[in-house]
Amino acid sequence: MNKLPLTPPDENMERKIGPVTATSIVVANMIGAGIFTTSGIMAGQLPSSGWILICWFLGGLIALAGALSYAELATRMPKVGGEYVYLKKIYHPSIGFLTGWTSFFVGFSVPIAASAMAFSEYIFEGLQTQVLGATSNQLFFIKKGAALFLIILFTGIHYMGLKAGSKVQNFLTFLKIGIVVGLAGAGIALSRGRGISAFSFVTESQSSWLAFGTAMMLVMFSYSGWNASSYIAGEIKNPRKNLPLSLILGTSIVILLYLALNLFIFQALPYNQAKGTIAIAERASTKAFGPWMGDALGLLISLALLSSLSAFVIIGPRVYFAMARDRLFFPFAAKIHRRYKVPGRSILIQGAIAVLMVLIGSFEQLLVYIGFALNIFPWLAVFGIFLARKRHIGNANAFKVWGYPAVPVFYLASSLFLMIINYLNRPLESTAAVVTVLLGIPCYFIWIKGFSRKSE
Repeated sequence: MNKLPLTPPDENMERKIGPVTATSIVVANMIGAGIFTTSGIMAGQLPSSGWILICWFLGGLIALAGALSYAELATRMPKVGGEYVYLKKIYHPSIGFLTGWTSFFVGFSVPIAASAMAFSEYIFEGLQTQVLGATSNQLFFIKKGAALFLIILFTGIHYMGLKAGSKVQNFLTFLKIGIVVGLAGAGIALSRGRGISAFSFVTESQSSWLAFGTAMMLVMFSYSGWNASSYIAGEIKNPRKNLPLSLILGTSIVILLYLALNLFIFQALPYNQAKGTIAIAERASTKAFGPWMGDALGLLISLALLSSLSAFVIIGPRVYFAMARDRLFFPFAAKIHRRYKVPGRSILIQGAIAVLMVLIGSFEQLLVYIGFALNIFPWLAVFGIFLARKRHIGNANAFKVWGYPAVPVFYLASSLFLMIINYLNRPLESTAAVVTVLLGIPCYFIWIKGFSRKSE
């Protein structure tokens, strides 16, 4: 099969994104619902708080290794589209198509819908039905309506161009960081200078490797997004400098915030009360400062989730746009708005899919099974560094990953281990995820066949 003729995916897009916005997009993508919920679930699986700290630290190292690896890939191929561009050039257009295929249906639209629904849950968490004057069924539809409104609102904001969208993104990200820094600062104050010694490493019960691996999967879910700015590489000013800066600095900021936030949680809340608690940050705040703080935190977290939603709206359409420019997606997705200079139709399509997913209902299991599929493509991309160097693919003057080859090998080995654990722990969802990806293969060849007929 001959490769498709490639069109530069971002020739009409302007480089307007500076290092601050690029870094904020990385931070916004990483800090979401995960950090506010997963430590309580982990507490139900691990023997003590010290082991949870180890998981968060190890997860941070894996994310940082991935960010360093992507810094080289993104500067070798500084185009819009992220993994789609790397996999297409290093392997084959079909592999690039599969990552875009997965991203289109679940990779971005589902997180947008999930963030919007999480916002609704948090914003109405402290409100009783009698306060709203609504029944439980009516409240259900109110939450749905709020989620739909948010998706439409942020789709409209980012459709209006990068200038307005960047300002909104930066504001929400700084707000989110302020919330997490505030709680992290409370943790440092409560620790009274004891730092890591405040965590208990006493093993009160046995914990299997499967439990540890499951905990790590939750951690990596919370760290996902470390590669966010690579998707908008074609719109970043001076990508040779600002791309690595945004990936490394953004990931490092989040690692420090996550560790400090966990310090707050386990300083304020006894470990036995943390086990199985979903709203872990809210319960810790209530324990440390009183009931009013727990209610206030629900509002603050809901605002923080807006930053993640906004970042997903920005990134996803750039992947569909790049695919369409290569004639591997619907042609209208490649259209750049004449006034706003953004892939407007891709933004609208993504928003429509997210709206549909909110209307369908709960998709928690969808997030679990697709997480396995989404891990496949970053693994292939990082492995591609070795091939890119050997074959001299991309810009030879690109940023070189620090600690090569140890850093990418560490990422590859760690991610492979976690995927194996994920499959052993959730075989049904993992198999379904693989099937989802594989369904893209016949679609790719059908698409190619149709393209060939049009060219004849």
